[in-house]
This record gives sequence, structure tokens and C-alpha cells, in this order.
Amino acid sequence: MTEHSSRILRFRPTIDTKFHIDYSWWEGQEAELHAYLISLLPEEKRDLFVDREEAPKIDWIDPKTAEVKQIDALQHALQTLVGNVEELRQTPLVDAVFRVFLANANTPLSPIELEERIGRPARTILRTLSGARVYRGLRPAITEDNED
Repeated sequence: MTEHSSRILRFRPTIDTKFHIDYSWWEGQEAELHAYLISLLPEEKRDLFVDREEAPKIDWIDPKTAEVKQIDALQHALQTLVGNVEELRQTPLVDAVFRVFLANANTPLSPIELEERIGRPARTILRTLSGARVYRGLRPAITEDNED
């Protein structure tokens, strides 16, 4: 058992527990992650990334700092695709949550905060994300506050 998974077992997530995409869950599955990320794109954008092992880099301006950064074009395309609440209600729950985290640069959110963004009940989100099975690397964001 990894240190991360043993820490997760020490507490029971609540609707106030923050979750995020745990990219360590995807380790060794980079090709699957790449394919999954591409599948989230609209069809007209998928062709830009399908046959590439690595997405091209683009210049991006951080809206908070005005700093210009080089970022992955696939990451940028995914961050802009979240859509509105109505669209996310039609999206499978796990995919909707994953898309929210892609759009917000993987800033941890609670089921209550996710409910506001995807229009699904917080309790349903909590049951899905805190069950025995880990979906798409969506796990509690381990912090000092929830380790006790």
C-alpha cells in the first residue's frame, strides 16, 4: 500500500472534503491518460492531437499575474471546454467532475462546490468519489487538515 493510499484510509470523506485529480494514479498509464484526455475534446479538435505523442506548446498568459508561460496545447484545449451546467448534467458524472478539475487547473474542490458547477447532488458526487473504486484518479486531496 502506498503512503498516499494509507493516508486516505485514515479518514472518511464528507461533503466538505476537497477532491482533485491524483495524477500519480495514472503513473504507468500515460497512453491511457492521453487517449482519455483526447476523448474529452470535441471531435473537430481531436484530430490535432491523435497522432502526436506529445502535444505542441503554446504561449499562455496567466490572467492573475500576466506572466507568459509555455503550456501544453492539449491542456489548454481541455481547460477551455468545460461547458455550462446544462451540458455537464448530460455528461457522465465522473467525466463532468474530471472536466471541472481540468478547467480549474486541478484546484481541489468539495462535492458541495462541484454540485454548483455540474448541477449534480453533492451526496451523489461524494458517494461516487469516496467509494472503494477510484475513478480516473479522482481522489481526496490530502492536506494536513484531513490527515488526523
